[in-house]
Amino acid sequence: MFYRENGQFKSTYRSDQQIFPIRQDRWFIGALLLVAFVAVPLSASDYFLQAIFIPFLILSLAAIGLNILVGYCGQISIGSGAFMAVGAYAAWNFGVRLDLPLVIQILLGGVFATLAGVVFGVPSLRIRGLYLAVTTLAAQFFMDWAFLRIPYFTNYSSSGNVSVPALEAFGLPVVSPVQKYLFVLCFVAVIGLLAKNLVRGAIGRQWMAIRDMDVAAAVIGIRPVYAKLTAFAVSSFIIGVAGALWAYIHLGSWEPLAFDLNRSLQLLFIIIIGGLGSIIGSFFGAAFMVLVPVLLTNVPHWLGLSIPVDVASHIEHMVFGFLIVFFLIAEPHGLARLWSIAKEKLRIWPFPH
Repeated sequence: MFYRENGQFKSTYRSDQQIFPIRQDRWFIGALLLVAFVAVPLSASDYFLQAIFIPFLILSLAAIGLNILVGYCGQISIGSGAFMAVGAYAAWNFGVRLDLPLVIQILLGGVFATLAGVVFGVPSLRIRGLYLAVTTLAAQFFMDWAFLRIPYFTNYSSSGNVSVPALEAFGLPVVSPVQKYLFVLCFVAVIGLLAKNLVRGAIGRQWMAIRDMDVAAAVIGIRPVYAKLTAFAVSSFIIGVAGALWAYIHLGSWEPLAFDLNRSLQLLFIIIIGGLGSIIGSFFGAAFMVLVPVLLTNVPHWLGLSIPVDVASHIEHMVFGFLIVFFLIAEPHGLARLWSIAKEKLRIWPFPH
């Protein structure tokens, strides 16, 4: 429920961030940041940093952006891969044509993704539900065509592939896995904390009011145009930054198929499994999406089983499909809800009453 007090909208809805006191939440976030910035670089191998931690962080960032739009504002989108592509190609063009600093390139990639998101978010003012999903799908198809058929975006590359040169930020090289990991982690930490505070503020409550019942939200004074377009803008900016990081740090060389419909569906599965309307659920879903294929690949080898590659690939898709259906039926709020229940039980243990 939402009500107006002193010109601001307040909510009685208890999201996953409001279950525990904010002070405990700050201690938990501080401990996580300490582990991420200190323990992981000192203990993890180059393989784990390059193949697991960096993709996990970037996918988590993209999932945060999509969760703002889908989970908090209730606007269905299956075209997030297109906005990742806009961020990647815009950042690359700024680097090639203007030779701007690396951080500025990535942020400008997010700005151009914001513009694209607002343009394709305008139909959300009139349509909703499945029709809005089809509109965002049209954005995916249009961006795939544009980056594949318009040679200007790839600087007239004959093959259509683009590559980034040696990376450098603030005079420091970003070459080794540890340097790349810390570079990505800085973006994820800053944007993640900003997103967490944003959804707790007035604009976040407006997004949730639109999600729950947009007609009632308009009655109590919330402007649907402003709320929906700001959700598209913020979401597209974060996804665009994640796309630039995915291209620059994780891939290094890419083509438009790197941001096709499969990438959009992957991000959608992440927020479904992790939990809609939850910042921490975006991290849980990304961890699940990165770790499950690794486990499915290595578990048969650990058990001494010999499974052909094509069979293993089909098993992976079957497991993902089963788990998505399971979470939709058994726990619609995803892994974030299970985490909240576990924290509540630990908080009152060993005296449950």
